[in-house]
Amino acid sequence: MWFRQLFDPESSTYTYLVGDDASGDTLVLDPVQGCEDELFAALAGRTLRYSVDTHVHADHITAGSLLRERTGARIALPALASDCGCADLTLADGDELRLGTLVLRVVHTPGHTPESLCLVAGDQVFTGDTLLVGTCGRTDFQGGDAGALYDSITGRLFALPDATTVWPGHDYAGRTRTSIGAERQGNLRVAGRSRAEFVALMDSLDLPPPKKLEQAVPANRRCGLDRTPQGA
Repeated sequence: MWFRQLFDPESSTYTYLVGDDASGDTLVLDPVQGCEDELFAALAGRTLRYSVDTHVHADHITAGSLLRERTGARIALPALASDCGCADLTLADGDELRLGTLVLRVVHTPGHTPESLCLVAGDQVFTGDTLLVGTCGRTDFQGGDAGALYDSITGRLFALPDATTVWPGHDYAGRTRTSIGAERQGNLRVAGRSRAEFVALMDSLDLPPPKKLEQAVPANRRCGLDRTPQGA
């Protein structure tokens, strides 16, 4: 597997380039509009086949449509976001994306948002906002459901082998990865808590809304077709 991890400091978003080393076929996961130059530099001539978003983001605008225009990459969205009408294909639980000999399996992990998904490639899992380093995505807007998130993390992700490397969708402290075993044992929100305790904790967080919520969600439901500069 060929792999690159990119970082947008404004939204603390990790974007991933994942591909088949032999064929050069590659996908991008959670691309951020405004970071295309860095992405193309990292691609270094490889063929971008898919632009995938793990969910409808609230903190940045996806670069999916711009990448489709420039490369012909197909936009893939979670199946529950299919009413957006701008995707080339939708991804449901158990679906697979193939890049040469590399296979990425879709795991539907609702909770942060109803449509959230993760991608598993061998002993690697790309978790979007579902599971982060030592914590997890919030559940207080966009159809979030704390109980569903607990079930997704403990029932789907924690069912993976402990040695599975977790590549999160965000980190705010410079941490680039974790593992299923580390999160099962030490995740500050999930580890050692019952479902009811987790729901009570998530309901008590009282977090401020994402700064780009009103701009990002409508744009991302159009695959990033809103060209308003993110800093505006």
